[in-house]
Amino acid sequence: MLRKLRAHTHEGENGFSLIELLVVILIIGVLAAIALPAFLGQRSKGQDSSAKSAARNLVSSIESFYATNKTYVGADSDDDVKKSGVLGTGDGQAQVAEAASEAYTIIGQSASGNRFTIKKDASGDPVTRTCTTKDSGGCPSSGNW
Repeated sequence: MLRKLRAHTHEGENGFSLIELLVVILIIGVLAAIALPAFLGQRSKGQDSSAKSAARNLVSSIESFYATNKTYVGADSDDDVKKSGVLGTGDGQAQVAEAASEAYTIIGQSASGNRFTIKKDASGDPVTRTCTTKDSGGCPSSGNW
């Protein structure tokens, strides 16, 4: 019996059958369909993290400016704030959208299109953090980060 089996396997039947190849392709297709959406969202999350980080770093810079000058007005033109490396309007950078003596609004721009806002009111309320595109990338469904 083993001799017949060996002879059968060595008689020119090399490789895989068409059915075996189709099953393998089907399995790979199903795995790709499951994994691909999860990987696509990671790129925008990374871009959003860069914008959030820029906004937080700009907050630190203008708070440092405030400690010296007792106002937020003019913080975006200060040399130390400019040298922070995050001030700008490009992707992954942040800008001071509004500055008053006791309040500011900072917007971080993401390459994914999201905008992350940090706002401090003069009323003494806690700082608010909002984003524009809810349930996308690094912006949760609440719109607050």
